Amino acid sequence: MISEDDPTISVERVSLRRPDAQIPAYAAWPVRALANTPSVVVVMHIWGVDAPIRDAVLRLAKSGFAAIAPDLFARFDAPNGDGASDYTPFRAIADRLDRKQYGGDLRAGALWLRSKFPQTKIGILGFCLGGRIALVEAIDDADIFSAVVPFYGSIKGIDPEKITIPVCGSYGAQDQSIPADDVRAFRNELRVPNDVRIYNTAGHAFCDDTRERFVPSAAEDAWKRSVTFLREHLGVHR
Repeated sequence: MISEDDPTISVERVSLRRPDAQIPAYAAWPVRALANTPSVVVVMHIWGVDAPIRDAVLRLAKSGFAAIAPDLFARFDAPNGDGASDYTPFRAIADRLDRKQYGGDLRAGALWLRSKFPQTKIGILGFCLGGRIALVEAIDDADIFSAVVPFYGSIKGIDPEKITIPVCGSYGAQDQSIPADDVRAFRNELRVPNDVRIYNTAGHAFCDDTRERFVPSAAEDAWKRSVTFLREHLGVHR
């Protein structure tokens, strides 16, 4: 994991102003960031903005991006996801998320990045629950996002022909909730540049190194592919 004390990055816990709430968010960027440094909105998984999500933000900053992860559960008094093992209370909250509301929260995160880096191009990346939300945002907010990177985000109900920005997706062949054949069909129907890969040795949540489903080889390759893809479509200026 990247340390918050790494001298090459800056870290800030920020508050995003929304009409009905102040949404906390976790942000990081290279200390030598420029006005055109590319940026990424990170969409949390079901455990909220926990250690793996904060680490993703830090790793992106270390790779040359500015990044921010808004807390989409902020309105619901959610438990802390760090070290949590029972997903039941988190699922109950996730079921209450409203598409327009979370879209506004993520857009606010993107606008915060743009206020700090006025010439930035912005991507959106998410894990699990956040992977699906990222795909939704690729449709709903394609005017602000230039690339989408879902990690094992459900594709059920997502029309690939409505996605107009490049896609880099990472999925597991052993994922019981997202059949590999469905992923292949989704990939074949995309009309945008894409790199959608299915890892034979992995199941769901294979990038979460705090849980038993972690598959190091697949996680490492998926992350490298994703960073390369974001660099290609957003650019990196160190």
